[in-house]
Amino acid sequence: MTFQHDILPLKNIIFRTALRIIPNREEAQDIVQDTLLKLWQNRAELDRVSNLESFALTMARNLAIDRKKKMEHRNISFDEALHDRTDEWQLTAQQQMEHQERYGAIRQAIDSLPEKQRTVLHLRDVEGKPYKEIAAIMSLTESDVKVTLFRARNQLKEMLKKSHK
Repeated sequence: MTFQHDILPLKNIIFRTALRIIPNREEAQDIVQDTLLKLWQNRAELDRVSNLESFALTMARNLAIDRKKKMEHRNISFDEALHDRTDEWQLTAQQQMEHQERYGAIRQAIDSLPEKQRTVLHLRDVEGKPYKEIAAIMSLTESDVKVTLFRARNQLKEMLKKSHK
């Protein structure tokens, strides 16, 4: 097992997962570093792991949750610059404002979901992970993943309907 070939390629998915739990770029980067370091330090035991990516994501998720609990007294805002946006130079001022309002409503709705729903939604809809892998990462059954995802999507729909009224 080499760091460059086996562990380093996981950094982007670990970052995105950490960022979904702790929407702060610097904290998410710290979690990536901590996760990669722990993986490398425990490389001798990783031969027994059947899916290194799932193992790494579980580790990153646990680190992020622990860090989030420590930070809960602080108000952390989502860094909008991390996500793809429409080329704002092509939009009129009115369109830019509408785009930002829509984006803000969606971000606020997602951020208000419980952590479990937010993480399942991210792993499935953003990362494109199969139910089985999400279940392994989050220590749930596949049925629990499907139910959690269904509830998260429905809750988002309801919140967004209310914000448009």
